[in-house]
Amino acid sequence: MPARSLSFAILPAIEAVAASQWDALVGNEQPFLRHAFLQALEGSGSVSSVTGWEPCHLSVWQADRLVGALPMYRKHHSYGEYVFDWGWAEALERAGGHYYPKALSAIPFTPVPGPRSLVAGDVNADAVREQLASAWQAQCEEYGLSSWHLLFAEEQEVAAWQRQFPGLMAREGVQFQWRDRGFNDFDGFLASLTSKRRKMIKRERRLVAEQGFTMRRLEGRAITQDAMTHFYRCYTITYHERGRPPYLNQDFFERLRHTMPEALVLVQALLDGQPVAAALCFRSETALYGRYWGSEVVADCLHFEACYYQGIEYCLANGLTLFDPGTQGEHKLVRGFAPQRVRSLHYIAHPGLAAGVAQFCQQEAAHIKAYRQAAAQALPFK
Repeated sequence: MPARSLSFAILPAIEAVAASQWDALVGNEQPFLRHAFLQALEGSGSVSSVTGWEPCHLSVWQADRLVGALPMYRKHHSYGEYVFDWGWAEALERAGGHYYPKALSAIPFTPVPGPRSLVAGDVNADAVREQLASAWQAQCEEYGLSSWHLLFAEEQEVAAWQRQFPGLMAREGVQFQWRDRGFNDFDGFLASLTSKRRKMIKRERRLVAEQGFTMRRLEGRAITQDAMTHFYRCYTITYHERGRPPYLNQDFFERLRHTMPEALVLVQALLDGQPVAAALCFRSETALYGRYWGSEVVADCLHFEACYYQGIEYCLANGLTLFDPGTQGEHKLVRGFAPQRVRSLHYIAHPGLAAGVAQFCQQEAAHIKAYRQAAAQALPFK
């Protein structure tokens, strides 16, 4: 398809485009890009100009057909992103400039690696990216945005953007993910580990049971309003313990329960038959994503059981090959979660800051690579 047949438009809200058009580009492997997920964020007010996330999604059209899209927000802070650029903002402010607002292409509060640019299979991807780039550049100029950031994009997409726009700077990070190596079941997974780590996991799971906990997994329509209300109470506890309000409100989770229940897996920890802790995961056809956790009780190893071991068991029981339990945490390493490189792309308009950030990213990448290699050597497999 020739580039001249394409045009772009800015969507002030995800509801400005039909869910059928948007989801036709998403496919089945990334629940966080689905129209329903983004609409739950916006419709609940968790993402809005009030919270510092102004939707301005990019769309590429051939006549009245959506053929390309990229979620985007005008940001007035750097909360909820998990790629930390506070130092960049401070540097520009010290130089007399303004870092905020900025443009951000990411899934709010969701540092899950995956596709970001959505492209129809029968169009030229380079031509769509050209239109998307024109759109975010136009936004930067019109609103005086300091920069554009593409967070947690998949490797092929990062390479394609850099090939087409060499001025984009890549920043590296590390996350820990579990993959099925043909374990068959949880005992097979344990058998693949060194004796020390196998005994550790068995001891941790036994300790949870000895404290009187039983575990339950609920899926889809089996997640009732009461179950979701209890989960949300637990979720807020996690934030209040840190002295912060939660990013997401209860309406957000209730919307998901109604609009995309098939993507939800809720792990509950029960004590005397009543739920006292919960972890909410999302699933695709091949992957499980651990996202939110909270507990009303303090108990040894309960977090490991609810957030890691239950997820591994679920994957093995349901033929899922990837389990992404969330960001951070070297404690995942000794439990079989391998280090994975994650990358983001950055455009900064200010030449001086851009030069400094480029040097920083290059130096940081060398340290990240060394760390990733050392972490891989510490995996517990035989």
